[in-house]
Amino acid sequence: MSSTRVRPSRIVLVALLIVAALVLVAVVAVTAPILLHRSAGGSGQEIPADIVPETSARGADGRVRTLSAFDENGPAKLDAVKPGEAIRIEGSGFDAGIGIYVAVCAIPEVTGEKPGPCLGGIPEGAETGDVDDSQLTSAWVTNDWAWRNFATHRYADATAGDFSVMLTMPEASGEGLDCRETRCAIATRADHTAAADRVQDLLLPIAYE
Repeated sequence: MSSTRVRPSRIVLVALLIVAALVLVAVVAVTAPILLHRSAGGSGQEIPADIVPETSARGADGRVRTLSAFDENGPAKLDAVKPGEAIRIEGSGFDAGIGIYVAVCAIPEVTGEKPGPCLGGIPEGAETGDVDDSQLTSAWVTNDWAWRNFATHRYADATAGDFSVMLTMPEASGEGLDCRETRCAIATRADHTAAADRVQDLLLPIAYE
């Protein structure tokens, strides 16, 4: 009789241990790449002195990255950006192993520092995995299996490092930043899984109308 009573308790205990082990494996799988990531170096970009719709740079990892901006008529006129304006941002040569945020950010005062603060906030729906990409003021591009269901986009071609996102230009001020007083750019930068890595940083300077 006693063994019959104990058996269900053992089954529950084993089940709980299995669930705990699976949770631990999932946590390690998500956090290990963040903790173990090593910076690949800088992007090598010399930030354009003029406002141009395209920029390229060879990073410390040897990859040549290109960042371009387009509106409905072709190359975007970034010297007179309007809030609510739709601009398509395209990139090539990026490392698809490192997710990126795409947003309007302050150009750092010191070369090699992280762009920011940024406008647009966290992409809408990114916290829940229910992303509405129709009017994004910022975007998140990643192919990482642990995060891609929360991101707004994946790399279109992982080998070539290509991506394309449509951004709706945010208001000129917010998030502790005023782009009418501070020099800003449409920027790419590594996401939270490689936050200290500057190799994916590219900036296209803009000016609000």
